[in-house]
Amino acid sequence: MYTVTGVTGKVGAVVAQELLKSGETVRAVVRDPHKGRAWAERGCDVAVADIEDAAALARAFTGSSGVFLMSPPNFDPEPGFPQIHQRIAALTEAVARGAPGKVVFLSTVGAHVTEPTLLTNSNLIEQALQALAVPTAFLRAAWFMENSQWDIAGAREGVISSFLQPLDHPIPMIATTDIGKVAAELLRESWSGNRVVELEALRRYSANDIGAAFTAALKRPVEMKSVPRTDWEELFRAQGMKNPMPRIRMLDGFNEGWIDFEGGAIEHRYGKMTLEAVISKLLYR
Repeated sequence: MYTVTGVTGKVGAVVAQELLKSGETVRAVVRDPHKGRAWAERGCDVAVADIEDAAALARAFTGSSGVFLMSPPNFDPEPGFPQIHQRIAALTEAVARGAPGKVVFLSTVGAHVTEPTLLTNSNLIEQALQALAVPTAFLRAAWFMENSQWDIAGAREGVISSFLQPLDHPIPMIATTDIGKVAAELLRESWSGNRVVELEALRRYSANDIGAAFTAALKRPVEMKSVPRTDWEELFRAQGMKNPMPRIRMLDGFNEGWIDFEGGAIEHRYGKMTLEAVISKLLYR
């Protein structure tokens, strides 16, 4: 039996679906019991637990051959990341008490980078899980192609404001469907200790590629327009962010190239979906 957190989200849902298709038994972890009904109807055991409820998570992890673990993003963390430290305490206690056979944690490209960015959350969780006596795989996924959902309104108007720049600079991306499929594969594999698996699409994409994909899908021109770096902080604060610097530095990292995969001898896998297919799906789902 496998336990899947984040099962109501894009990645977790695919993980659960892939496991069920393979004939595995799945325990779906939800915060809202009403959202668990659809999974119960598909034959899943349903556990209700918040990501910071160590006792409830431990019960959900107990008896599992493997746990797919993900931490909901915090796009506006307080200085020093106090929220993630609180979450880490609950997660590590739950894994230690529940003692699953293995853990697959959804991490991120750039998780090895020490400079504080929005990706620091994954860096800190990786460090904490490494210390536990449970075989753990850190699935470092590239920039989600589905982030382009925030560009749909602009695309329909003909102009997308881009924070990815220069506009022709490619970065590693991946579809959430591919992440879920690889995570399900990892859960069915065996290993000891800790491992890191990097995951990206077969090719890298730039902001201009995003514009071209929208142009093809909408069958009319879509222009990509860079948002000046000097305007970012004011813009993000106007949108309600209290501490925009981690987001700004994350974008700098992708744009300047110091947020990328660690490489070397680390295992590297590739997804199959293209950016064009994902954007078309986002537009017409």
